Amino acid sequence: MPAPHSPAAERNQQPILEQLQRLLPAQGQALEIASGTGQHARHFVAGLPGWLWQPTEADPELLHWLRQPPRPARWRPPLPLDVAQPDWGLGEARFELVYCANLLHIAPWACCAGLMQGAARHLAPQGRLITYGPYLEAELPTAPSNLAFDADLRARHPAWGLRALADVAAEAARAGLRLSERVAMPANNLLLVFSAAGS
Repeated sequence: MPAPHSPAAERNQQPILEQLQRLLPAQGQALEIASGTGQHARHFVAGLPGWLWQPTEADPELLHWLRQPPRPARWRPPLPLDVAQPDWGLGEARFELVYCANLLHIAPWACCAGLMQGAARHLAPQGRLITYGPYLEAELPTAPSNLAFDADLRARHPAWGLRALADVAAEAARAGLRLSERVAMPANNLLLVFSAAGS
């Protein structure tokens, strides 16, 4: 059976990497939530040579593929992690980056709170949570492609759907994080940067 592959990840990995290179210091440790096919992680460790990358995944089948060799240098053994669980199983580990792409719209809303609270627990001082994906913004018209995507998601699962940026930012604030930067990305996606409220 061939390894899973995401054409969307193939398209967006370089634009995201360019933003990470702009936003991040020269070195650090990253925790990736919902690594999926692992394409982002493999691309990012190549483009961020000073960073150690910790992939995680809740889906056992995808986690199996993530664990297959060859494993890139500076790529830690992938771990199971469910953002909705109050304990992520990481002990006292702290990371300069918690990265999560394309999760919130294909997960129950409770996963947003889980992501924010878990990131707040495991971010190092001055660390950042960076999320990527499509969002709804009350003050801006939603692209027709995102409206169609939202309708498709909700038809597939009633708990899925594009999230309102204001709601995500409010959930972050409840966890002690603030939205510090919003970056428009190709294909009507956003890259959101969250920092500790006092930083």
